[in-house]
Amino acid sequence: MSSAKPPPPPPPYTGPGSPRDVPPLPGASPIDPATLPRPIRDELTAPDPVAIDTAAEELKDGQNHCPKCGSTEIRQKTGTDLLVCVYCRHQWHATRVEEKFGLGTGLDQLEGTIIASGAQDIAADSESLMSYECTGCGAEVTVNTQTTMTARCHWCRHVFGVNEQVRNGAVPDAVLPFRITKDDAVARIRQFVDKRRMFALKAFKEEFTPENVVGVYLPYMIVDGKASAEVIGQGEIETRRYTRGSGNNKKTYYDADVYQVERRLDFTVDDLPLESSSERGNLDTGRNTNNIINTILPFDTKNAVKWNASYLVGFNSEKRDLDVAHLHPRLEDQLLSIARAKVEPSVDRYDRGVRWEQEGLDVHGTRWVSMYLPVWLYSYQEPGGKGSLLHYIAVNGRTGETMGSVPVQQWKLLLAALTVGTIVEAIALWIVVAVS
Repeated sequence: MSSAKPPPPPPPYTGPGSPRDVPPLPGASPIDPATLPRPIRDELTAPDPVAIDTAAEELKDGQNHCPKCGSTEIRQKTGTDLLVCVYCRHQWHATRVEEKFGLGTGLDQLEGTIIASGAQDIAADSESLMSYECTGCGAEVTVNTQTTMTARCHWCRHVFGVNEQVRNGAVPDAVLPFRITKDDAVARIRQFVDKRRMFALKAFKEEFTPENVVGVYLPYMIVDGKASAEVIGQGEIETRRYTRGSGNNKKTYYDADVYQVERRLDFTVDDLPLESSSERGNLDTGRNTNNIINTILPFDTKNAVKWNASYLVGFNSEKRDLDVAHLHPRLEDQLLSIARAKVEPSVDRYDRGVRWEQEGLDVHGTRWVSMYLPVWLYSYQEPGGKGSLLHYIAVNGRTGETMGSVPVQQWKLLLAALTVGTIVEAIALWIVVAVS
């Protein structure tokens, strides 16, 4: 008589988060998140992100039709936020994204993470090539989102735009159209450089061609947030000042009362812009002057409209390559800076200043919207012994605010300093010319 084969041993218990999908042993107790270390506990108990669908259903076929005649030949009316049909000249205004999706309300009620559909994580296997079937003639039209967002059917001349929110970072939730024209931007850049010509590099002056300015839509994450912050430090109030010694050995001393200073505040932020391109977020001042672009803020993001590729006709654009998780550290740095600025008026009685020694931040809720912002850019590559330096002059495409970096002749600065008799003034002048 043969004996029954013994049952196989139960699979090893690997627990939640295991690389193998193995169920726990019968009767095993589930892990209580409260017993886990805080970073893991917070991640497990955090609510899943909530998505806002901003996709334009009416544009998913890749064509933007004139509501009056049906033409796909749509352009932005120069200097305005209007779209205009090239054939019948009908004009209309796209829907403002804040009004459509209620993005300007409920800041004090934000909880967890809310991510608009155009700001969701970029798929690792996403492609840059998008293909559409032309509704006019049936031909296949391909758009390379790496270099452009619009294309024309080579058979029937219908115009296509990438309006579908594909998961490759190329299509945001909203776009803030250009208001400043190219001619205006060229004039502003020329005026900016003319004021700094005296100390500018000779090669730069010879090669300066402001007509080569390029209109670029740069990718940003626009963030609303609700947070609490706490800062702790020591503040000093001067009680007496006196001098000891005589002649060249005189020294001034002071006495002060020292206080422990603590401040806690709850606050909200509305439309905080964060660069969502790793290239633009790279502030290596030894190789580029990307920091110049931050100096032309703010943008009137309240006037941004729902994404429509027709606004990009005639302009360049850069793709987003950073997700929400990548931008969280930068967001926290910005929120702490805002918190410090907000508590500053409450510590002005400490006339010797306050030294903040501890900081804490709790982010209760955030809302993320991906947006294209308009910038006119003029660039110049300055050669150097340790590598070239890329200089930018940037013009805010909405307000006309202009800032830039102009390469300078160092010997001219030194000569100017010797003329006035002080090296300190040369350093200050260099800062004004090269940075401001």
